[in-house]
Amino acid sequence: MMCGPVVSPTRTNSTEHAPFPTVLYRDAGLLAVHKPNGVGSQHDRIGPGMLERMQAALPDRRVGLPHRLDRPVSGVLLFTLDAEHLAKMNAAFRGHRVHKTYWAIVEGAWAHHQVLENDLHHDRRVRKARVTTGNKACSEVYPLASGDRYTLVRVEARGGLFHQVRAQLAAAGHPIKGDVKYGARRGEKDRSIALHARCIAFDHPVSGEPVRIEAPAPEGPLWAVLLHTGASGA
Repeated sequence: MMCGPVVSPTRTNSTEHAPFPTVLYRDAGLLAVHKPNGVGSQHDRIGPGMLERMQAALPDRRVGLPHRLDRPVSGVLLFTLDAEHLAKMNAAFRGHRVHKTYWAIVEGAWAHHQVLENDLHHDRRVRKARVTTGNKACSEVYPLASGDRYTLVRVEARGGLFHQVRAQLAAAGHPIKGDVKYGARRGEKDRSIALHARCIAFDHPVSGEPVRIEAPAPEGPLWAVLLHTGASGA
């Protein structure tokens, strides 16, 4: 489904100096933006995040955050603009009625489609997901293109456990490029990881119409080469 008209919120004075994020979708109750890597979804120990920026830009609305992306991850981040939409989208995420697609560049050669199933436990002491007794996680992985040391994969993640995609790819022996927390050989200078929330799709919480929101492809030479090679499956 085509996204609705894109209308950028009015900007207000803010302590954030990063460029204002691209608006991907907006209607009466929902707003989706393209979150850059390096910015938190909400306030954390480093400082204000996207939620605070959106609330400052829309002071007359009650901005809610029904899901989150990790600070080093880029892609589609969805907000709600009133309490009704927040409650309904929270229920949709809890009920696994929101389909999430990620792109990732992983270490090594990933040859075939795989279904990853793991028990994940959120170790809050070190803010890391561990493969051990815990909640069931399932992700489908489709290889799109391979280079000398890395593979571009598409990940269809079911559910939304803490660090699910990062932990499952690492447990399969293919950590995400730059994700030293989960075993990558080296980090990136900007502390990003090569994980991109490409798309979310769901039935609109009020109208029931299907909504599909995509974020633009990440920038960078390796992304460009691998996405060009694997364009037909991306």
